[in-house]
Amino acid sequence: MSVDLAARKLGLRPGTPVAKAQALYPDLVLMDADPEGDRLGLEKLALWFQHRIAPIVAVDAPDGLVLDTTGADHLHGGELPMLKDMVHRMAGAGFRAKAVVADTWGAAHAIARYSRAPIAVVPSGGTASALADLPVEALRLPDTIIDGLATLGVSRIGPLAAMPRAPLALRFGPDIARRLDQAFGRMGEAIVPVRPVDPMEVSRNFAEPIGTAETIAKYIGRLVPLLCQGLDERGQGVRRLDLLLHRVDSRTEAIRVATAMPVRDIKRLTRLLCEKIENIDPGFGIERMVLIASLAEPMDRRQTVSSLIAEQEADVSDLIDTLANRVGTQALYRFAPVESDLPERSFCRVPALAPEEAKDWPEHWPRPTRLLARPEPVQAMAELPDQPPLFFIWRGVRRKVKCADGPERVFGEWWKNDAELTIARDYFRVEDTSGERFWLYRAGDGEHGETGSQGWFLHGIFG
Repeated sequence: MSVDLAARKLGLRPGTPVAKAQALYPDLVLMDADPEGDRLGLEKLALWFQHRIAPIVAVDAPDGLVLDTTGADHLHGGELPMLKDMVHRMAGAGFRAKAVVADTWGAAHAIARYSRAPIAVVPSGGTASALADLPVEALRLPDTIIDGLATLGVSRIGPLAAMPRAPLALRFGPDIARRLDQAFGRMGEAIVPVRPVDPMEVSRNFAEPIGTAETIAKYIGRLVPLLCQGLDERGQGVRRLDLLLHRVDSRTEAIRVATAMPVRDIKRLTRLLCEKIENIDPGFGIERMVLIASLAEPMDRRQTVSSLIAEQEADVSDLIDTLANRVGTQALYRFAPVESDLPERSFCRVPALAPEEAKDWPEHWPRPTRLLARPEPVQAMAELPDQPPLFFIWRGVRRKVKCADGPERVFGEWWKNDAELTIARDYFRVEDTSGERFWLYRAGDGEHGETGSQGWFLHGIFG
């Protein structure tokens, strides 16, 4: 049984008798539970997170997911930006979610469900203090043990963790010690990731655990050709590779590489994987390696162009793959034109190797090489209605204008926003006495107040 946010605000909780709930709130809406549907929905969501965030994602029943983001968070701007992006995307899909990064699965599970913060990053080594005030229910203990601890007056994790282990084990069995050790990181807890339907994968088991970087690289070099052979038989190329390394202590290390276009070049894929070996913690040894083509796409066969007929286009995809796997795909992009009169809306970011757009960049006055994220207000003196500024002050520096060109009038897009119906901007290219060139505009036409504030703004800088 579960209740939505509105029901919780009324004081209803899972386990409340239906008759009592209906007596209190006659308009209460009841729906039949669908555990199997919920499970399938969580698995689909887990596969989406596996595609978007990290290769190791498992269902944390009945209403959660657990991800091992080790080595992947930097690709999303860091832990906190990654969590914010997760929660934002879930909200966009109609889900109310909480997200936590912690040292262990047990700690993340407890804080996500029993703390008030919707987003939290627990610093490494801060697990004990983060868990101390949470209820013992957060430890995933059976109800019988929770009730037994309540009779002893123990309701929080902090006091429970400070109690002697032997009497607790004698009375309640090993569950309390196991869950405490898992939450505090003294005992490993394996995360068994969900798998895509019919993925192309190859694996290698080891009679003796391996752990050195050279040995790991050697077996990567053996697994990649086998995977590429299977992809060739399917007529596919890989877009994303996940290497899972199962340690002898039941933990799983993972590294992920992605390519800008379908690839089955053995040398390139081997190099991309080997560049990330330094991120692997082998622990006491690795007993199994699994290489998965978690995203594969059809690969067109192309005829090689003869150098006697035409020049072959330079292939920069290898360079892009190398850079993207170091700094993240979001850091590599190019700009494409968008039909808009306003400069800040006239372009968009697209992947580095996205197909070329059919439409060309519009012909207009020269644009600056650097456009500020937001126009910055400046103090300026100019003759109205259409003269450039004589000087302007930007970020505390007074700049005298030596020469200028303009105005170029830009109108608001009234069909997108009623507030822009009468808006106008007059843009000027100006050069100061030190030779630096700037792109300034006046908000308004210089005559009518309804067209803008008549204030001056700096919008870009020319190279």
